[in-house]
Amino acid sequence: MPPWRRLIPMAILLLGLALFLLLDCERYVSFEMLQRHHVTLAAWVARNPLQASLLYVLVYALVVAFSLPVAVLITPVGGFLFGVWLGAVLSVIGATLGSVVLFLAARSALYDVFHRKVGATLARLEAGFRRDSFNYLLFLRLVPVFPFWLVNIVPALLGMRLGPYVLATVIGIIPAAIVYASLGAGLGQVIARGEVPDFGIIFEWRILLPLLGLSLLALIPVVYSRVRAGPTSPR
Repeated sequence: MPPWRRLIPMAILLLGLALFLLLDCERYVSFEMLQRHHVTLAAWVARNPLQASLLYVLVYALVVAFSLPVAVLITPVGGFLFGVWLGAVLSVIGATLGSVVLFLAARSALYDVFHRKVGATLARLEAGFRRDSFNYLLFLRLVPVFPFWLVNIVPALLGMRLGPYVLATVIGIIPAAIVYASLGAGLGQVIARGEVPDFGIIFEWRILLPLLGLSLLALIPVVYSRVRAGPTSPR
């Protein structure tokens, strides 16, 4: 395969993001739009549950793959339309599919370039990340302060295998998906009261502390293996 063809998937994703921003499409995916059309939307989902579920997963996957800045609204909408548990499950499926697309595109387009530029400098970092890649990625997924798009790309640049990437992604995004789906399940009452939901709830200490605790648990096997191995002998 010619090298330039490896750039095509990533170029498509970047072009889609650029068009989304240039055309100001974010105004069509907003809480205000949900306020206006929530009754019609909920009625359509009730009449077409299977089609609605598949469409929701597809939309979520596209949002994540193109790194569109509206993902924070998509999961609550899933909770609003499908309930907490089904909404969370569909969100996890959609987010995982989109993450895999971006991961594969980044690995195809950027891995060789990245390693030609800084590979020697980061050789030890890459080796350490690969050795415990599942735990490191699980930690990054559970802590909601790292940009989701960045966490999708970095493992691709550091040579993580697809299987552990998918598993760590699925497990790592479940807690936040449940939190946001729970928030979304109450959107009907919020809209009826004329209020605006707090999408920053994930950063409240009552939510953030348990997530931080889970993220630290993900690193315990890494710390244990380092302690058990002992200090590295100098060469």
